[in-house]
Amino acid sequence: MTDMQEPQGFDFKKLVPLGLIAGAATLGFIYRDLFSFQTLADNREALIAWRDGSYVLAAVGYMLAYILVVAFSLPGALIMTLTGGFLFGLAAGSALTVVGATLGAVAIFLAARFGLGETLQAKIDAGSGTMSKIRDGLKENEVSYLLLMRLVPAIPFFVANLAPALVGAKLRNYVLTTFFGIMPGTVVYTWVGAGLGEVFARGETPNLGIFFEWHILGPVLGLCALSALPIVIKAFRKKGAL
Repeated sequence: MTDMQEPQGFDFKKLVPLGLIAGAATLGFIYRDLFSFQTLADNREALIAWRDGSYVLAAVGYMLAYILVVAFSLPGALIMTLTGGFLFGLAAGSALTVVGATLGAVAIFLAARFGLGETLQAKIDAGSGTMSKIRDGLKENEVSYLLLMRLVPAIPFFVANLAPALVGAKLRNYVLTTFFGIMPGTVVYTWVGAGLGEVFARGETPNLGIFFEWHILGPVLGLCALSALPIVIKAFRKKGAL
């Protein structure tokens, strides 16, 4: 008499991390007004006093807050980046933001991979649709694709965080491309944040559209072109054009 193995159903416990992220993101959307330039302006003196009283604690607290904002897909990443520049200056603010954002992105990547990655991967492997083509393209040029997702301004940050986990990207490549890919945008907005003291003094609001001015956007598009070059070369080689 042979033993019959009962089919294993989906373990819904795996969805707990994603459920927590979705719940936090919903609360963040409801209370999104708290993540605003006005909130930063109203609390700037308290933040400066906190930084001056304990620089290391303030720096660690800022980085942990950024990790939570990214990991739970809260709407305050831009304001957080401005705050980093305002409190810690361009160099330290950029470094803290890049590290915090990368760690937060890794957290949401692992939550998505743990919760849905295996199930979706099995469905993608069994099919031949658009997602399969995306997966195949990603595997051929994984670093280039992941870096492009970080550099292209039109791709929302949370999409670039989640999509690679759902199509089977390697964690190592994800971490490296996230760390280096978010640097240009981080430096630009941290730079804006570093000048907020003068903006506050004049009673104005910062120019958050500076990233799309040509002298900033041009070099970023150049980086995008360099990142896409291996993809283009491989495509031409497949067609026998090279």
